[in-house]
Amino acid sequence: MSTEYNSSSLRPSFRHPLIKVLWLTQLWLLLLFECGVVISEVPPHYWETPYSQPYFDNSSRREVTATVGQAALLHCRVRNLGDRAVSWIRKRDLHILTVGILTYTNDQRFQSLHSEGSDEWTLRISSPQPRDSGTYECQVSTEPKISQGFRLNVVVSRAKILGNAELFIKSGSDINLTCLAMQSPVPPSFIYWYKGKRVMNYSQRGGINVITERSTRTSKLLIAKATPADSGNYTCSPSSSDSASVVVHVINGEHPAAMQHGNSSANCLRCSSPVPLLAITTTLTTTAAVAVTWNWNWSSGWLLPAAFANCLSWS
Repeated sequence: MSTEYNSSSLRPSFRHPLIKVLWLTQLWLLLLFECGVVISEVPPHYWETPYSQPYFDNSSRREVTATVGQAALLHCRVRNLGDRAVSWIRKRDLHILTVGILTYTNDQRFQSLHSEGSDEWTLRISSPQPRDSGTYECQVSTEPKISQGFRLNVVVSRAKILGNAELFIKSGSDINLTCLAMQSPVPPSFIYWYKGKRVMNYSQRGGINVITERSTRTSKLLIAKATPADSGNYTCSPSSSDSASVVVHVINGEHPAAMQHGNSSANCLRCSSPVPLLAITTTLTTTAAVAVTWNWNWSSGWLLPAAFANCLSWS
C-alpha cells in the first residue's frame, strides 16, 4: 500500500477505497486513545462544581436580640453538608457547646435542634441572661474548617408608665395612664393592667377602657369620671417585660398647694434666720455702690430685697 501526498495541500490521496477506510479507522482509534489518557490524568475533583462542598446559606439572621427569660434561637443553614458535622462554638472562651445534636457542655440551657433531611442547625438557649450576650460560631468540620458568626444580644425588657410615679387627679376627672414595653424584641402577646391584685382589663366597673396596640408595644388605661374609690396602686404588666407601677390619688376639691405648684425653693433664696433692720441699714449705707430695691414685708415685719418678694417662708 502506498499513499501519495499532494505537495500543495499536504493531504493524503488514496488509490483504493479500503485504504482510506483503514486510515480513518486508525485515526479514530488514536483520538479515542488520546482522550482516554487525558481523562485518566484529570483529578476527580476537577469535574466537581464549586457548590459540591459545604457552604453557608446567608439568608439566616446574623444578629438576634432576645429578652431575659425568653428562649433565644440562632439559625444556621448549611448546604451540601454530606457526612460532615456541624458544631456550635461560644466565641469568647472557644467552648464547644454542641456537636451535631449532642450537647457538649454542662449548661443544659444550650441545645442543638435539627430535623432529619433539613439544612438548618439551630442553637437554642433557654432562659438566656445578659451574660450570654456575645458571638456564637456555627462551624463545619471541613478541611480546613469553615464557620459563620452569629451575634446574640440579651436585653432586659421593662415596662414604663409615662408621667410621674405618683399622680393627683381631681375627683370627676379622667384617669389616663399609658404604658410602654421598653426594649422588647417582639410585641408582647398581652399587656395587663392591675389595681392592686385586681385585673382591670376585664373590670365590671363602667367607664373603664383598655386600648392595647401590640405593634407599638403600648397600652392605655382610661377611667372616666374618677372617684376617691379609684385611688390606688396601678400596675402595667406586659407578657415579656418587667412590670411598672404608679400611685394614683383621686382627691376632692383643688390640689394641695404644695402638690399643685411644686417646690418653689429653687426659684427663691431661703434664709436661715431673719436679717435685722439695723444690719440691713448699715450694709446699705456702707456699700452705696450697690443698688438694691427694698420692699417692706408686712407679714414678717422685715425690710426685704425685691428678689425675696416671692419667698415668704423662713426656715
